[in-house]
Amino acid sequence: MRRLARFVVEADGGSRGNPGPAGYGAVVLDPATGETLAERAEYIGVATNNVAEYKGLIAGLKAARELSPDAMVQVRMDSKLVVEQMSGRWKIKHPDMKPLAAEAAKILPRAQVTYEWIPRERNKHADRLANEAMDAGKRGKQWEPSASSAALDASAARALATPPAGPPGDAAKGAAAVRAALATASGTSATAPPREEAGADTLFAEHGPTASGHIPAPAPGPAPAPSATPGWGPDMGTPATFVLLRHGETALTPQKRFSGSGGTDPELSPAGRRQASAVAEALAARGTVQTIVSSPLRRCRETAQAVADRLGLTVTVEEGLREVDFGAWEGLTFAEVRERFPDDLQAWLDSPKAAPTGGGESFTAATRRISATRDRLLAAHAGRTVLLVTHVTPVKILVRLALGAPPEALFKMELSAASLSAVAYYADGNASVRLLNDTSHLR
Repeated sequence: MRRLARFVVEADGGSRGNPGPAGYGAVVLDPATGETLAERAEYIGVATNNVAEYKGLIAGLKAARELSPDAMVQVRMDSKLVVEQMSGRWKIKHPDMKPLAAEAAKILPRAQVTYEWIPRERNKHADRLANEAMDAGKRGKQWEPSASSAALDASAARALATPPAGPPGDAAKGAAAVRAALATASGTSATAPPREEAGADTLFAEHGPTASGHIPAPAPGPAPAPSATPGWGPDMGTPATFVLLRHGETALTPQKRFSGSGGTDPELSPAGRRQASAVAEALAARGTVQTIVSSPLRRCRETAQAVADRLGLTVTVEEGLREVDFGAWEGLTFAEVRERFPDDLQAWLDSPKAAPTGGGESFTAATRRISATRDRLLAAHAGRTVLLVTHVTPVKILVRLALGAPPEALFKMELSAASLSAVAYYADGNASVRLLNDTSHLR
């Protein structure tokens, strides 16, 4: 079966005056190598920034269609307005925007196009094209490809959003191929310096390590030995970011009772529903969540639906995100379990292989389940920001694994109801914990 082409389209537009003399730029890229496949730019006369941005999007999509009408296209723009409107999350109210959005939507089938916001500093190629077009317009001319200097060198740390295609087991092979391609094109070492960690302000960013402080590749010279330390290594582009949301409170939560997948499956309490509404507003303000996946348990599905309703998304249920089955401990407090099952509780505290009394699930078994779920979701949502609405144990396990921490670390993390955490997963196999137990939206 013929493999579909994949392109990245980066587009931008600007106006010197807003409204004022305006122009747009767009570039079509090969997501595996960063090669420029097509450039478009045009001076469009007096217009607003938003009109110019939409014109750039339209030009980029048309250029991609000319290359391959059935290609899968990821659009990357620094215009939050255009990305959110074309993704269907924001309504289009301005009369000048509606026909442009409709035109853009008709160029390629909706199923072939995804949209991602990137910061301005990572949209320099399209930005340069737009400025070249405006400069040409100032001279009374139109932009000409032969006069452009906008094409970026392959070593410019362009964080492409689509990792190498292939089954999950091919990640290392794909990463090596991209490193080799970048090293060949730029003449630099294929081993990059450390990736700096992102702060809370970039926790949900689809834009990857460059925007969160990634250091450019070193000058040409002998390549140092690759580091085996997690968090170090080459920039492999836009990560898949899992935003981890613990469900809102139930009646059992304030009483600190064991509440797993083997109990009564309680609903959200009134306080829990208020928490779900608050986190939905916070996530809507960030505007970066593209997909919502929930544990099958009721408290998670209710929390997820509150967010989905606010963001205009749907909820997919994932069985692997369920909470641990606490067996005979379901509904009991820690003190009650210590009183009734002291030996079993101590064994559980001492070893991740020990299961709760009465056929519960051990942390070792839960880790296998959650790891498999993580890998399955990563394969399905490469380069995207996914909200996982789940429970205390799955969130702690995902964070522990990302940190490379020992199993006993599970007992050393606080995780409040309706709290947000985040982990970014890169194509080179590294992971970065970006946030843990954020409850600022509840204050």
